[in-house]
Amino acid sequence: MAFEGLTERLQNAMKTLRGKGKVSQSDLRATMREIRLALLEADVNFQVVRDFVKTVEERANGAKVLEGLNPSQQIVKIVDEELTKTMGEEAVPLNKAEKIPTIIMMSGLQGAGKTTTAGKLALKLKNEQNARPLLIADDIYRPAAIDQLQTVGQQIDVPVFSLGTDVDPVEIAKRGVEQAKQDHNDYVIIDTAGRLQIDEKLMDELSHIKDAVEPNEILLVIDAMTGQNAVATAEGFNKTLDVTGVVLTKLDGDTRGGAALSIRAVTQKPIKFVGQGEKMSDLDVFYPDRMASRILGMGDMLSLIEKTQKEYDEKQAQELSEKIQENTFDFNDFVDQLNQIQKMGPLDEIMKMIPGMANNPQLKNANMDPKDMDHLKAIVYSMTDQERTDPDVLNPSRRRRIARGSGRPIQEVNRMIKQFGQMKTMMNKVSKGNMSGMENMMNSTGMGGKMSKLAMKQFSRKMKKNKKRRLKKKNKKRR
Repeated sequence: MAFEGLTERLQNAMKTLRGKGKVSQSDLRATMREIRLALLEADVNFQVVRDFVKTVEERANGAKVLEGLNPSQQIVKIVDEELTKTMGEEAVPLNKAEKIPTIIMMSGLQGAGKTTTAGKLALKLKNEQNARPLLIADDIYRPAAIDQLQTVGQQIDVPVFSLGTDVDPVEIAKRGVEQAKQDHNDYVIIDTAGRLQIDEKLMDELSHIKDAVEPNEILLVIDAMTGQNAVATAEGFNKTLDVTGVVLTKLDGDTRGGAALSIRAVTQKPIKFVGQGEKMSDLDVFYPDRMASRILGMGDMLSLIEKTQKEYDEKQAQELSEKIQENTFDFNDFVDQLNQIQKMGPLDEIMKMIPGMANNPQLKNANMDPKDMDHLKAIVYSMTDQERTDPDVLNPSRRRRIARGSGRPIQEVNRMIKQFGQMKTMMNKVSKGNMSGMENMMNSTGMGGKMSKLAMKQFSRKMKKNKKRRLKKKNKKRR
């Protein structure tokens, strides 16, 4: 998981400040030294680290911070704000042409994931904007590059324009754009060639393609696992092409996260997307504020809510909301939820989006085995229809039968049934607007950050909206 080491180091650096009524200059200096080491270890550019630490220290040194209420919280807030600022403050959308097609040129070194990212972006535009993209196979050098893009195109049902390997890449790009105009495609995504390293021949070719098709967007695809080299690559491409944005790939791999924290500060070019997974749907808009919160172990509830919304249609969400409010949520619904969670990605990655869980020792030591989900489902599948819809009938003899049927220990069956009851009670309370219990729980575990409160407000508003909608329906029926 990206940033895991950095998150741990930053949390440890600020641990000494927690609970202190007053923070001394020596406390602050020790904390800043640890933050500096944490960032350097994460492979963040040296100049970026120096500027970051200097800014945080200057802001934290103010009398209002050190002598005010909760100085440790204020310092964490400053670190959060400066991390966000370093990565670009806010999400930057794609540049769009005044009339179709919008031309997007993908660039980058070989092995960064350019071809796959071109497909992921095409699918994202197709699903989220109902767009009709066209992919152009413009890498005539790498063996099977054209075949790979055509396979990706078939997988996501997006057309691919190709003229084979014997035509000049500039000509392929021009004719591909002409084809897109004829077919009224909204977007053209050009998959250009890469090299193992930046060279003059590659840069000349990319410059000629740029001049020929005048792209609205030049996206530089960079492998986040390359650390400091990613910054050097970004500088090289930007100098020749004047890139408009960056896509960081393999952010879910064993990366220290230095590229994400360095690229914007060094090149002044925004990170627009991040690739975090192997599925074609695993391309996300880059939100600097959310990433800063995740780095500091404060979670990312807004992204989690968006992930959930992607997997649910509105009708499903409405039905679930009604069941929770009416306290009729049963084991059948529970299995549906497990299936939805599994679709969203690895459980440990999802848990880390919940405030307070990113560096939770219990979570860290827990074995997030996908089989655990299957065991839970096996327990439910071993129940009768009556037991699934009415858990109150689950007496000891029934539980023993379920344990035998599912092949799980009786203790595991009992624990799951108990946890289901607790979860059902909490969901019902929250759905009725009783957020105090949730807030107390979050605060007691250090989860009460700005992201979690914002997410809770959104959740509460959504529940109230659903309640009004239901009352409206009932009133109509009465009439």
